[in-house]
Amino acid sequence: MSFSVQAWRRCMSLAQFCENMTQLNALHATFIVHGIHRNNYAISKVIAFCALSPRGDLSYASLVFNHIEAPNSFIYNTLIRAYCRSSEPHLAMKYFDLMVRDDSTRPDNHTLHFALLACANACWLVLGKQMHNWVLKSGSLWADGHVQTSVVRLYSQCRLMCDARKLFDEISHPDVIQWNILINGYVRWGMQSEALGVFRDMLGSGFEPDEFCVTTALTACAQSGALRQGQWIQEYIQRRKYLEFDVFVGTALVDMYAKCGCIEVAVKTFEVMPKRNVFSWAAMIGGFAVHGHAREAIQCLERMQMKDGVKPDGVVLLGVLMACTHAGLVQEGKFFLEIMEPKYGIVPKHEHYSCVVDLLCRAGRLEEALSLIKKMPMKPGASVWGALLSSCQTHKNVELAELSFNELLLQNYGNEAEEEVAFVQLSNIYFSAQRHEDARRVRRLIGDRRLKKTTGCSLIEVDGAVSEFASGDVSHKHITKIHAMLELLLPDLVIL
Repeated sequence: MSFSVQAWRRCMSLAQFCENMTQLNALHATFIVHGIHRNNYAISKVIAFCALSPRGDLSYASLVFNHIEAPNSFIYNTLIRAYCRSSEPHLAMKYFDLMVRDDSTRPDNHTLHFALLACANACWLVLGKQMHNWVLKSGSLWADGHVQTSVVRLYSQCRLMCDARKLFDEISHPDVIQWNILINGYVRWGMQSEALGVFRDMLGSGFEPDEFCVTTALTACAQSGALRQGQWIQEYIQRRKYLEFDVFVGTALVDMYAKCGCIEVAVKTFEVMPKRNVFSWAAMIGGFAVHGHAREAIQCLERMQMKDGVKPDGVVLLGVLMACTHAGLVQEGKFFLEIMEPKYGIVPKHEHYSCVVDLLCRAGRLEEALSLIKKMPMKPGASVWGALLSSCQTHKNVELAELSFNELLLQNYGNEAEEEVAFVQLSNIYFSAQRHEDARRVRRLIGDRRLKKTTGCSLIEVDGAVSEFASGDVSHKHITKIHAMLELLLPDLVIL
């Protein structure tokens, strides 16, 4: 069916100003009436809006695709791009497979980039490696910056940081996004020292980090307790005028100082932030919580609404409940749990109930804690029963301990580390209650099951360098000097 130039111009003009699916449906109908839907350029406008616009409908884009006789590369790439970031990344690979089988199209650098992102987001390592091999065999595609970024992201997301670092080192001129992906990967998997090492390499190479990079580096400092390095990063930000003290950098600084024990500096940083969002308030409230400043945390809950007009979310309210737990404010904790939904419109999740159960257990109100557990609208998880079991040891309640232990075994079936903790706790409770035969029986079960305790680990920062110590580990380069100093201190420690 042919269409007039006038109809074409009118339809293209409508496509440019389309704002919602109601308008899109009308536009699509107009395309069909005039026969314009047979033109790939025109129909790609419909698919692009449905697939990529926040007001679109991805499933509708797929329906439109099914009626295209010969889709081009742009149409394939649009759908692969949309689905790779969706909750259905397997559909991205479906369209990639269709594209490969289509003799009239050929995957390009954009196709491979989005397909690799789908593998990364879904942690499909085997499929991702196959895609990576395809890239290497093609030769020219590996030189594309987007493809390099997605390959590094793939291995980083799949916890293969050695492979991610190796591939990163093969990139001749890495950009700021690639640096940030590598740093963020190390932080994600608890390798904070390595993350800070990459950040230093970045600066040493003369590369200027952006706000995302310094935010990620500050997160590494917060998680490792590297206060000196965090302070240096703040000074670096202040010296570099191009770096903006935005809400993300400010929030990361507040979180870093709070977790490194400097709550006063965290408060000062928070108060001078030019703009704050719900994450900023959550970081400040969480900081007050871990430092035992419950009243200040509760005041923040009121201030964030009145001063900044920010509505609290579930994370903020969890921070308030944690503050109540650390300070032993039982009535306040129960009150906030009860008003979460009616006042703030937030349905309490498992972690909120777990926090209040822990609060009641710490206060010795075990029966009340058990009553709350039974009223939970969801199945109680390991954190709930773990809190009750720990409290039973303090208050020597064997009956509740056995109930909690049995529930924990059901929750942690197959998780040897968590099972071992539960067995040891139950054994200690039996010993405290003078039930030595039961305690020995549980200890024998630990041996029979060959359960091994998770290795203890601690971190300390000295002169800006973070050292990690694991139980039984003698690999530290200063281990001889450390042992010698401990031997000198031991007599005084015993006297104290």
